Amino acid sequence: MLRRHSALLLALLSCMGAAHAAREPVLKQVDLPHSYYWRELYLPQLTTGPGSVSFLPDGDTLVYSMAGSLWRQPVDGDTATELTRAAHAYDDQPDVARDGRSVVFTRYDGKAIELWRLDLASGREKPLTTAGAVNVEPRLSPDGRQLAWVSTQGTGHFNLFVADIDATGLHHVRNLLGERKSTLDRYYYSAFDHAINPSWSPDGKTLYVVSNPEIAWGTGDLWAVPVADPAQRRKVLSEETNWNARPELAPDGKRLLYASYRGRQWQQLWLTTPGGAAPLPLTFGDFDRRNARWSPDGQRIAYIDNESGNTSLHVMDTLGGATHAIVATTRQYKTAMAHLVLDIVDERGERTPARVAVLGNDARAYAPRDAWMHADDGFDRKLQATETHYFHCSSPCALDVPAGQVQLWVQHGFAYAPWRKTLQAPAGRTTSLRAALQAQPLPAAFGDWISADLHIHMNYGGHYRNTPVNLARQARAEDLDLAYDLVVNKEERVPDVASFRTDADPASTPRSLVQHGQEFHTSFWGHLGLLHLGDHFLTPDFSAYRHTAFASPYPTNGAIADLAHAQGGLVGYVHPFDALPDPAHDAVLSDELPADVIEHKVDYIEVMGFSDHQATAQVWYRLLNLGFHLPTGAGTDAMANYASLRGPVGLNRVFLDTGGKRDVEAAMDALKAGHGFASNGPLLGLLLDEAKPGDTLTKTGHHHYRVALRSPVEVQHLELVHNGQVVKTFTLTGDHRQFDTAGDIDLNGGWVLLRAWNDHADPQVLDLYPYATTNPVWLGDHVLAPSARDDAAWFASWLSRTIEAAAARDDYNTPEEKRTTLDYLSQARDAYRSMAGSEASTRSVQGTP
Repeated sequence: MLRRHSALLLALLSCMGAAHAAREPVLKQVDLPHSYYWRELYLPQLTTGPGSVSFLPDGDTLVYSMAGSLWRQPVDGDTATELTRAAHAYDDQPDVARDGRSVVFTRYDGKAIELWRLDLASGREKPLTTAGAVNVEPRLSPDGRQLAWVSTQGTGHFNLFVADIDATGLHHVRNLLGERKSTLDRYYYSAFDHAINPSWSPDGKTLYVVSNPEIAWGTGDLWAVPVADPAQRRKVLSEETNWNARPELAPDGKRLLYASYRGRQWQQLWLTTPGGAAPLPLTFGDFDRRNARWSPDGQRIAYIDNESGNTSLHVMDTLGGATHAIVATTRQYKTAMAHLVLDIVDERGERTPARVAVLGNDARAYAPRDAWMHADDGFDRKLQATETHYFHCSSPCALDVPAGQVQLWVQHGFAYAPWRKTLQAPAGRTTSLRAALQAQPLPAAFGDWISADLHIHMNYGGHYRNTPVNLARQARAEDLDLAYDLVVNKEERVPDVASFRTDADPASTPRSLVQHGQEFHTSFWGHLGLLHLGDHFLTPDFSAYRHTAFASPYPTNGAIADLAHAQGGLVGYVHPFDALPDPAHDAVLSDELPADVIEHKVDYIEVMGFSDHQATAQVWYRLLNLGFHLPTGAGTDAMANYASLRGPVGLNRVFLDTGGKRDVEAAMDALKAGHGFASNGPLLGLLLDEAKPGDTLTKTGHHHYRVALRSPVEVQHLELVHNGQVVKTFTLTGDHRQFDTAGDIDLNGGWVLLRAWNDHADPQVLDLYPYATTNPVWLGDHVLAPSARDDAAWFASWLSRTIEAAAARDDYNTPEEKRTTLDYLSQARDAYRSMAGSEASTRSVQGTP
């Protein structure tokens, strides 16, 4: 079994061009929207620091999760003893029985999260669930005879389960509250209510949980649920919680401890009562404290925080607040370990930071003790047993791994070839190795580039606490020149608003520029990226939020674009489409993009982002066919403080030809002019009669092209696209990673671009599939494509559906808001109808919006 598993993992690191199956989400059995929220904010994650904690009955010893194992450590000691270590799997969320004899916990193996029990005396482990669901937050009743937990069993939703438990396992398993569908439309949350964060009252008769009946935003209120008669549940406190409030009653039964934002940007610990008295703060700070547990005597509280950036474990005296950090200075492992020191150098022999993935012979991921471990949000199950885990190494970096075979993968942006190594690490010894990266840049004739990720969220409720200084480090490790942090709300918080500024962040370095912009949030009209704002952050940061004070669909994106442009900012549509819009059949089509483009409100579109690149490109091509000089940007939408995310910062980036300048003004000028290409791996060079992407040629007809490809991964398709149609397919040979050619082609007007793409996912690209596209080169004065009338009619039909959706909303603040909105959309639709019905003049649509 281990050999088979290692073979699958080796496929990740060797990338020999095997046939790819479909990339699938991690824990695909969960049937809930927006996995990038609940997976990070709720489910246990692999971190190098502590994740969850529980007291032993003596109150002086802890059992906690760390680095995929469970550990035991005295509160006043510095030695941690490893209790569990499962090959192929990671353990978390321990709960110690009141008699101190056993621990229940969760185990994730790439397929499911199951519940297990550990006998502390013998070390024997036994599974409690085996059905392949997601089972989390196990909590033993005070008498040890019942277990409460949250499971997706049977529904794919997070429901509250209770079972009897004895030496043989679980019995009389029941979904305590059942399924209930809300009457509210909930965008970020399932239509079905959930019940999460269970804990027992001291008498074992009541469970305290978080649930969301008729709550539109947030994970819900605090509830008390009698186990014997759950229909008699009562609300304890109304509050917009966020996945990990984890209410827990004190042993005296009089104080209810939980974690909350309560109007702040960071989670801290609060106390209310079982009757729901006004909560009072117990802790303070601009960082998160959560996953808190009372000691058996109520004199101490253990919790996890991220004040240092990584997760860490502390124990606080309930009276007085004296706090003690629990640090595992010495670790007693269950297996023989080896020590690795990795030194990474570039083509000049100079040390460089980079992204690193390390797999031990137990098929588990490893990292330095202080590194932030990150995980991909999907993987190809035919090539990998679990998702890819990685960390950023500031060379040199040192880490402990199990003795035996170790596999390493080092990547530094797109202009370097990936470095791989498989070695034998002897027990008890230090192995030093040097990773010498090989540069593979595009030929200089194609441009002088600055790479930019235009869509990053520095902090977004994740496990870690990020800063501009660390964001610059993350960008440097990914060979990213410009990291654009878009400040945005997460429901009632705006996590990074204190960092917003209009100039470059002082944390910027010559190699990694950090800039702050804004994402305007409205899932009705589509999200906007606002870059290079010259004066202030726009408030409110959202509209069309149903069942809130900002329910009105006004302001439209067009109105927000005007406010941004008044500050000298650039406006882009971000992560636009997961599927190609269908005006004839989509149930609701409210996206405002076509209206804002024809009204010249949009400066760029993320053809590459947290969306489907090919679907977005199809919409983009139709806009280009109408002569709109709308350039592509690119943004990962990376939640850069997450332990699990779709790619690191810089996964989706735009390469901008600034002529050697490395300042944000030059980058924004190049972005608006379309001088560059977007990619998640392949580097593309295109010259057409010596014109570069973004340029306009006056001649039409016969052209000479020059094309270049450099890629860290195999590329299956390299094509010239003219007016939305492939006109030239290049045959790649060798390793499909490097290609240069030149030739002649006849092109009559419109536009032409170069794109590269693969049919399926590649495990080295932490995205849906490898993809890259240049901006178009415009051809001649006649910029409209032959399909322009059909494309205009398609957008007119689209806007008819958008008008229907906007007219159906009943939550405008005033009749004037509704009238202004519908007039704006109707004007745009009429303009498209005019283009569809006549030979629209080039002058009327040409030019950068």
